[in-house]
Amino acid sequence: MNRKPLADLLRPAAFDEIVGQRHLFGPNGVIVKALSSSYLPNMIFFGPPGTGKTTAAGIIAAGSNMAIRRLNATTASLSDVREVCTETGSVFGAYGILLYLDEIQYFNKKQQQALLEFIEDGRITLIASTTENPYMYVYNAVISRCAVFEFKPVSDTDMLPALERGLSLLCKNEGREVKATQDTLLRIARLGSGDVRRALGILENCYYTTKDLISAEIIDEVVPMSVGNFDRDGTVHYDLLSALQKSIRGSDPDAALFYLASLLEGGDLIGACRRLQVIASEDIGAAYPLAAVLADAAVNSALRLGMPEAAIPLSNLTVVLSTAPKSNSAHIAYNAAAEDFRAGLGRVIPPHLRQVTGFSGYKYPHDYNNHYIKQQYLPDDLVDRVYYRYGENKTEQAAKAYGDLIKKTNESEKPKQ
Repeated sequence: MNRKPLADLLRPAAFDEIVGQRHLFGPNGVIVKALSSSYLPNMIFFGPPGTGKTTAAGIIAAGSNMAIRRLNATTASLSDVREVCTETGSVFGAYGILLYLDEIQYFNKKQQQALLEFIEDGRITLIASTTENPYMYVYNAVISRCAVFEFKPVSDTDMLPALERGLSLLCKNEGREVKATQDTLLRIARLGSGDVRRALGILENCYYTTKDLISAEIIDEVVPMSVGNFDRDGTVHYDLLSALQKSIRGSDPDAALFYLASLLEGGDLIGACRRLQVIASEDIGAAYPLAAVLADAAVNSALRLGMPEAAIPLSNLTVVLSTAPKSNSAHIAYNAAAEDFRAGLGRVIPPHLRQVTGFSGYKYPHDYNNHYIKQQYLPDDLVDRVYYRYGENKTEQAAKAYGDLIKKTNESEKPKQ
């Protein structure tokens, strides 16, 4: 038996029926204010799935008297776009054509540049949507001609009215009363992870699984173990990795553990392991040199164990890195040195450092007191460069004190006997 999905049955027909997105469609929402002035710009909607992007485009088209055409960039080609544009000269395009292009990030640069031509000459008004960050995936010239609006994940409380309407509609259509407490509906909303369509799907599955009451046990039966708005190849994935690193860098173990859990429960063990190894050297670095060793050991252990046990060594590592002293002095020093190399400096290595047979200008530091002797190591055009500056942490300051000491006490250039 074919049934229309509950999310489609409940699709809003007006802005005030959209749940969430009050910054866009509330009484003072920016899109509502723009349209009230009879101004319809080209627009890019970005945000997670199930937040109302397609619905909003349909409402805008219906209120504009324009003919709406829908294309999905995963399957559409430029010929499809050109076909839409030919309608502008027909009776179907008398009031203009509004093209809703879903997943615009799948159009390559050449396709987006061609699309630009149709936007600029006014043949179409574009509303494009994407689940990715448009500033990373959409051609700059297209963005510059569009208003960009972010659709945010819908909160649990904002989603609640949609779930209540959904349950009421199911009971009416099926002629069978099924009850659910508000706490139960909030539980479903929470499992929707900001995606109204997903939450309504969970509600629908629960309705057809029970006889008279949707309980927590019923929800646990129909909801998969791993939930959340997680796309390993998309923006959410990289946002989680970024949040993990910034939380550790900011010495917040609680936030770091949450983002680690989000990655592992979402199925990305490899991504979490790689990022933790980077953090150990980039953000802790010389302040606690053993961090890189601990990271390597914990990651190797996690990869051998697999999930769910892998979470144990990785959570230990996350806490250690979060609470360890921080330093990026070595990383900064490398970047400075690399910048000079890319600028073409330092191409001539000092003669006494080259691997030349019979050249005697090099002084072997181990032959001198404290295993140190002053001599030139940098090329002539970089001889005064200072790339590495000691961090303020205890470990690097101890290394600085040692360096200062051996340089001060070893003024003689005579080899030790």
